[in-house]
Amino acid sequence: MNLPAWVARRYFFSRKKRSFISWLSILSMLGVGVGTMALIIVLSVFNGMEELNRQLFRNFEADMTILPAEGKRFMASSALLSQLRQTPGVSFISAVAQDNALARYRASGSTDGQAVVQLKGVDDNYTQRSQLDSTLIQGQLVLRRDDVNYAVVAEGIRNDLSISPVDILTPLEILYPQSGQTLSAINPNAFNREALTVGGVFYIEVPNYNNVVLAPISVARALFGYEPDEVTSLEIQLRPGTDEEAAKQALEAVVSKAAPAVQLTVQSRDDLNRDLYRAIRVEKLFVALTLSFIILVASINIFFSLSMLVIEKKQDIGIMFAMGATSGMIRRIFLTEGAIIALTGAITGLVLGIVICLLQQQYGFVSMGTPSSIVDAYPVRLDLIDVVLTGGLVVLMTILTSWFPAQRAARYMA
Repeated sequence: MNLPAWVARRYFFSRKKRSFISWLSILSMLGVGVGTMALIIVLSVFNGMEELNRQLFRNFEADMTILPAEGKRFMASSALLSQLRQTPGVSFISAVAQDNALARYRASGSTDGQAVVQLKGVDDNYTQRSQLDSTLIQGQLVLRRDDVNYAVVAEGIRNDLSISPVDILTPLEILYPQSGQTLSAINPNAFNREALTVGGVFYIEVPNYNNVVLAPISVARALFGYEPDEVTSLEIQLRPGTDEEAAKQALEAVVSKAAPAVQLTVQSRDDLNRDLYRAIRVEKLFVALTLSFIILVASINIFFSLSMLVIEKKQDIGIMFAMGATSGMIRRIFLTEGAIIALTGAITGLVLGIVICLLQQQYGFVSMGTPSSIVDAYPVRLDLIDVVLTGGLVVLMTILTSWFPAQRAARYMA
């Protein structure tokens, strides 16, 4: 029989009357449990928000993007494209020419509306990625048909300019300043202009995409004054199941050899949105630290309850000493007492937190409260590392707060 554990259980579970020390121990256990449960739930919500953002970005951005390290554009030679297509895991490569431009649209019965847009010229491979299919709310994802150039606009631009995809007779005019030209009263035509028929509208609940206009890359190159092979980026879609990190390293090796004259970088979808993920993780860290103080306060209560229990059981300690107990045994009794209080609360909190998160994942009973939200309920995602770290935090605090009362009890043996 483990005598220290048996005595500690007797002290905690078998008290004939509930004293102040007993209630303080119960309060400490409840504090640890509530703090642990809250920490698991909050960390899971932040994990869910991070995963939700990844899903939103997956609807628009490619798995890998090749960008110039300096400047806005580079030459995508046929040799570079050929080697990229032969890279293991590569499914589609889309050439992109992207820059800010001015859009004008004359809605029926109103004056011209204009807005600064992010014009993204893409090639025919872009439509084969089928990323925007689930985000289209009106029209079709078509960029060129019967020698007519089409545009697919974001919902924000549609609202700002009152665009109607049904009205095929009213074009969306895109203007881009000519290189070396200055707009003035004597030079009003210092812009390259292209007229596009609006073929569809997409909606992604991310502010970065509210002003995007998709167009054929030939139109974008003509507006920007680019050469036929000039691009601002190459977007690469990987085959399902491909290891992204291995594919990124393989692509970096290809671009370093195929395009030595210009320095190119390969960035994953997470790399492009690194600042957003960093902000989420920093916020998650500070919230976790705040909730950890709740567990710390409960652990301090364990310290006080054990300290008072040592004073209350001073006579029992003397009797055990007379019966042959050692200082190490007395120390283990009160360390075990603190562990029982903390671990009972921690395990209860962990179980309740995990159950609540699983119920939220399955049934979504806590809603966002916004009818226009992209998801109906708060997204949550349990992460094993969060559970392990939370449990480890409780164990560490228990050891620290239980050690000094246990050491004090052992000194009574001297």
